[in-house]
Amino acid sequence: MTQVIMLGSGTSQGVPVIGCHCPVCTSDDPRNRRTRASVYLKLGPCGVVIDTATEFRLQCTANGIERLDAVLFTHAHADHVHGLDDVRQFNTLQGARIPCYGSPETMRTLAQKFDYFFAETQAGGGKPDVEFIGVEAPFELCGREVVPLPVRHGELLIYGYRVGRFAYITDASAIPPETMAKLAGLDTLILNALREEPHPTHLSIGEAVAIISELEPRQAFLTHMTHRLDHAETEAKLPPPIRLGYDGLTIEVPEN
Repeated sequence: MTQVIMLGSGTSQGVPVIGCHCPVCTSDDPRNRRTRASVYLKLGPCGVVIDTATEFRLQCTANGIERLDAVLFTHAHADHVHGLDDVRQFNTLQGARIPCYGSPETMRTLAQKFDYFFAETQAGGGKPDVEFIGVEAPFELCGREVVPLPVRHGELLIYGYRVGRFAYITDASAIPPETMAKLAGLDTLILNALREEPHPTHLSIGEAVAIISELEPRQAFLTHMTHRLDHAETEAKLPPPIRLGYDGLTIEVPEN
């Protein structure tokens, strides 16, 4: 059994948006409060996070996350990586370096963004102890096979990931046929759906529903949503087995 915790379900701005007084940003429904998109996987005794979102420390404390064995990065945009400094507390707790995986391009960008991790500086404050590892093919992690899933994010090529019968894709605007083939036989899919209207670099609700309908997983959840989507109203329009994700959602994914 793989346990998946949706740490965050929002876009780069999060919800509520600064200075916005729309019905979703002022909603009393806690499912309408969305930190930046990220998920945590419990793989046996191991813990793996996909993306270190801007609110990573708050997401960990809110969900009782106390172990981190690896990080999988989808791409290097700010909302998906700027919580990486908070990994240092897991170095302290576990006394070990934490490997970070992603495309070679993503790893090169992160090495530039976080160059201070590797610089000789004065003592105090602490720095993460991580290793950036570029991957282009399936690899083993915590006794499981991790399959990188190349998808389009506008003009960019970024990664989703498949572990067993679970797959996570965020920030996609299109999924190439060769990646669709790698998504056959899923139990659970988490897929981005920005808003109702089309967008040049992200899937809309309708586009995401069409992809899920083609893949036919047992269950699917939408993520990376803006403040234009009210949770209850939007979910009521979705066909089964598709639901909206929300911060703190826990999903059990059977292995067989």
